[in-house]
Amino acid sequence: MLLAFDTSTPAVTVALHDGERVVASHTVVDARRQGELLAPGITRVLDEAWVPRQDVTAIAVGVGPGPFTGLRVGLVTARTLALALEVPVYGVCTLDVLAVQAVDEGAVDGPFLVATDARRKEVYWASYDGQGVRLDGPHVAKPADVATGLPVVGAGALLYPEAFPHAVGPEHPDAGVLARVVSDERAELLDPEPLYLRRPDVAAPAKPKPVS
Repeated sequence: MLLAFDTSTPAVTVALHDGERVVASHTVVDARRQGELLAPGITRVLDEAWVPRQDVTAIAVGVGPGPFTGLRVGLVTARTLALALEVPVYGVCTLDVLAVQAVDEGAVDGPFLVATDARRKEVYWASYDGQGVRLDGPHVAKPADVATGLPVVGAGALLYPEAFPHAVGPEHPDAGVLARVVSDERAELLDPEPLYLRRPDVAAPAKPKPVS
């Protein structure tokens, strides 16, 4: 049983995969409540599938890129559960999950970009071939600096239509796809470490300069 979840975007998404198919999934879109929503989401999918937590054999987690606070919720939870259950944990770039999702849904049939909201009027982005294989990225940039007429998957395309006029679905990642990506090894598997790409929004104050 593979438990998968991602909190690197406004979508708090959780799924359970039995090795052949997704047997339960749950997603709530709320950019400010990842910490409140993830644990109940995990409980919900396990209860829906009638699977006790100790039967989970592996964990998959989206490693971003994403905002510091939301991303941290998922990664800390993944590492804690993996340690408690003594199971492996696999990280996957969230943009890769969106790319596979777009290919599987037939939203793209050639080269495309994935762009998600990085706040500060920027996007996290990466480019892919028609099979969803990453060609470049992930990076963080102003939308105007990566403007393209290619299809663009993800919330970034909807937020900045002037830079990305050819927006296609999906908008947010799906943990069911994340689970399939790991189960079928359709993207690079990473350590459960965050892809921040830039410094956190909140930082410790600098040491005051001595007054002489």
